[in-house]
Amino acid sequence: MTSSAEAMRRWQGPAILSYGFRPFFLFAGLWAALAMALWLAMLAGWPSLPLAFVATDWHAHSLVFGYVSAVIAGFLLTAVPNWTGRLPVVGWPLAGLAGLWLLGRAVTLLGGGLPAMAVMLADLAMPLALLGFLGREIVAGRNWRNLPVLGLLSLFALANALFHLEAAAGLLAHDGYGLRLGLATVLMLIALIGGRIVPSFSRNWLARRPGARLPMPFNRADGAVLALTGVALVAFVLAPSGAASAALLATAGLANLWRMARWHGWQSGPEPLLWVLHLAYAMLALGFLAVALAALGMLTPSAARHVWLAGAIGLMTLAVMTRASLGHAGLPLQAGRAITALYLALTSATLARLAAGIWPAEFWLMHLSAALWIGAFGGFVLTFWTILTRPRAGGKKPGGAPAP
Repeated sequence: MTSSAEAMRRWQGPAILSYGFRPFFLFAGLWAALAMALWLAMLAGWPSLPLAFVATDWHAHSLVFGYVSAVIAGFLLTAVPNWTGRLPVVGWPLAGLAGLWLLGRAVTLLGGGLPAMAVMLADLAMPLALLGFLGREIVAGRNWRNLPVLGLLSLFALANALFHLEAAAGLLAHDGYGLRLGLATVLMLIALIGGRIVPSFSRNWLARRPGARLPMPFNRADGAVLALTGVALVAFVLAPSGAASAALLATAGLANLWRMARWHGWQSGPEPLLWVLHLAYAMLALGFLAVALAALGMLTPSAARHVWLAGAIGLMTLAVMTRASLGHAGLPLQAGRAITALYLALTSATLARLAAGIWPAEFWLMHLSAALWIGAFGGFVLTFWTILTRPRAGGKKPGGAPAP
């Protein structure tokens, strides 16, 4: 049977189609910057585009279901062959998946005159195709450990469909069940997969430093925190306000702070590729606390949720994209000044967006946050364009590389 490495070596076409992370990470970075720039233009009253949704719904959908779906696809198309030992998607099938993702972005941006059902089906084409491929690989490879990932991916596609239905019904989809379910699903993926890779990468790095305290391995305590996280997110989806939801959300936030404290992330200060992972996970925990305050009416829901959206999701995905791109391109796993600047820009964007919610009269804070977001992801595209579009360093195709 042809191995993953052989399948990639046989591909003689454009290097961007030689590995799943290449097109999807590049498109994710481009879209994150472009979608935010378009949102700023819409706030200023132009351009007049035939959006498939009202502007606020499009803004939420373009980032939660547009940007994030590209990152998930790039990550899983790269990781699953390593998890299962089966073939990756390369070449024209990979181009087809990327094309379906572009179709989804096009119909939501320009499909205002199309039937709502046609827009929904076009937007769901890539997630459903990805789900089918990953399901086949996990089942065929008998990789039952990663079935929860498949379940969460299915839930994410369902949330996207629900968003479309709410928007078609004239409801506020940007604050509806579909958006909250999609957001909760991504946060659970961060708790599940981030809870694997953050301590794992930290352990590998700290093990080479005498006297360092190694992260605690996954145990029942981690399982309990994940269960509590899931319960709190269900409460957020079903009833985002109220004392009961606030109590669950606050408890989950404190539990995740305790969980990440066991990884001893303060020792990773010298390496930005590591501390950014710990910081992103901290944003997940702090987001629970912020949303708990919003549930009690002590903070605006939009400001609180952006701790999750820009902080946890934005920073974790940027961290994964930079690290995976370097590693699978055969480059040293070190963050220079340019990459570190991307992390700092996105962290500052999160803080500015939270401040904009606390002081709504200071509208310049919202624009500052958006500009920093554009700088972070535009900077990612400029920094990693060559890495993502040209062959692996040394002219060799990757083989047997670890999952990102």
